[in-house]
Amino acid sequence: MKSLLTPGIFLLAVAILLHAGLVTPSPAFVNYAFYTALLAGLLMAWRFHSTRIFSALVVLFLSQAALSYFCPMLGGHFIVSKSGSTAIATVGLLLPLNFVLLSLQKERGFAVSNLAPAALLLFVESVIVAVVCRPEPFAGAHAARHAIALGPAPLPFAVQLAFAAVAMLVLIRFFLFHKPVESGLLWSLAAAFLALRFGGAGRIPTAYFAASAFILAGAIVETSYLLAYHDELTTLPSRRAFHDALLRLEAPYSIAMVDIDHFKRCNDTYGHDAGDQVLRMVASRLARVSGGGQAFRCGGEEFAILFSGKTTADVLDSLEKLRADIEAGKLRLRGPDRRQEVRGPDRRNQRARGQGQAIRQLAKMPAADEISVTASIGVATSRGEKPSAEEVIQAADKALYRAKAGGRNRIETASAPRKRVRAKSAGIA
Repeated sequence: MKSLLTPGIFLLAVAILLHAGLVTPSPAFVNYAFYTALLAGLLMAWRFHSTRIFSALVVLFLSQAALSYFCPMLGGHFIVSKSGSTAIATVGLLLPLNFVLLSLQKERGFAVSNLAPAALLLFVESVIVAVVCRPEPFAGAHAARHAIALGPAPLPFAVQLAFAAVAMLVLIRFFLFHKPVESGLLWSLAAAFLALRFGGAGRIPTAYFAASAFILAGAIVETSYLLAYHDELTTLPSRRAFHDALLRLEAPYSIAMVDIDHFKRCNDTYGHDAGDQVLRMVASRLARVSGGGQAFRCGGEEFAILFSGKTTADVLDSLEKLRADIEAGKLRLRGPDRRQEVRGPDRRNQRARGQGQAIRQLAKMPAADEISVTASIGVATSRGEKPSAEEVIQAADKALYRAKAGGRNRIETASAPRKRVRAKSAGIA
């Protein structure tokens, strides 16, 4: 939620500063801020291989340039003309269209073959804007009569509908995938809408375009933070986040170490894709642990849970519920990994035997398997006023080893061995 709300708070602050009279930035400063944010965002997007943010910044630049060109200044005011109104409406339709395409697109890298289609689309759109919004000649007194400042004006209904529909789609994609890029596209789109709403060109609209570029650049920073502190496969906080959390802990606290039982057997039997599914399934249970615990992936099939302000006795019920929840989980897989199948020496000659034999070979594949996994847990609590987190982790690890040696699928504490509580053996555990 922080990655969703932070850009919105920034945009709100920009709106308050612009419209509450707290600051009155000059047009030169606003233009400098826009091009600074644009250039910084483009460089960061290139450095971090974010083609979607790079393309979105290019779209913002082309939109702002088109509006500035078709809404020229005369005598310190922007000319209100038919071509200017058409430009606002055209950009108002094309900009959200490009943003929704970027939201649905996957990162493809900066290879020429990947960038060519996007570049061609932007070229075609630029030609459309140039043809549809041909500027009208203004001269003399006729121009002076039309030289009035652009201000807030209702946008065409089609433009408002396009922005609303795209914003809703991007918001849904954010809640589905929790990617900072989606949040950046959403709030950048909102800032661009405000730029169009306040005239498209001039000091305030350019300030909103600058805010839009800053938001996209911030999405790159947020994505880098997410990759550094969160595990990409399970979406849980990573080992680095775990060590940072240890520095903020105050006694008393408890640490539980969790290990998936017989995980190597799962990989060997069903393949690494199945192993990834198992990790995601277990991580989803860990993310919902009760008792105020926070789960982290420390590496491989090992996880850790921090309980701030809790002792071992306080967290045992929550850990037992977690253990049972993991055991009850089911995962459906389709046969073993193809790498486990025995292949003859004449694989290339087999291609000539026709589709009939291929179909017969597929018919021999095992039916879908349903597996379940279990987890062993060791838990320890801090001792003294200034306990060492490393000592607590070592104690929890020793308890975890006892749980493994005691038959797995159980919880052991650092203080004393516990009686076995498992009710059944699970699939591959």
